[in-house]
Amino acid sequence: MMRPPMRSRWMFVASPIVGAMAFATSVWVAPWWRIGEVTIGPFSSRHCFGGQCRPAGLQWIGGSDLWMRSAIATGAAGLIAMMLLLGVAGGVAARRTPLLVSKMSLVAIASAVACAAYFVARMPRLEGMALGAGPFFFAAGAIIGAAVSLAALRRHRRA
Repeated sequence: MMRPPMRSRWMFVASPIVGAMAFATSVWVAPWWRIGEVTIGPFSSRHCFGGQCRPAGLQWIGGSDLWMRSAIATGAAGLIAMMLLLGVAGGVAARRTPLLVSKMSLVAIASAVACAAYFVARMPRLEGMALGAGPFFFAAGAIIGAAVSLAALRRHRRA
């Protein structure tokens, strides 16, 4: 089996790490929607008034129970995909072909995208609502993660 040049291997290690960071940022840091001083993400919302920020749930938005479950599923699936992408990076860094982890990450990414699609599509429309950076980080993580996992599987088939 031919080994890739050192530079391309480290680029192949860095790519799933970037995808994992995008998933983590979308779930924990970047808001999915903004309404004035309120930010909404998959796990909770955050109210910042008078310099004090307090976390709140998603019940006040008025979404259905299925929508709230899809919000939690979106966040959990993003975190699972993040961990699996780190496994892909570790396998490549160890000069192994992470077949099983690559397949698992593809399934996790597909599940995350399905949950996120429902979460975004069924978000109740609120006055003054604007889209945040969270969905874009999530999409970037899904695209990068899927591309790297497919490349790992393709590399194995060539060998």
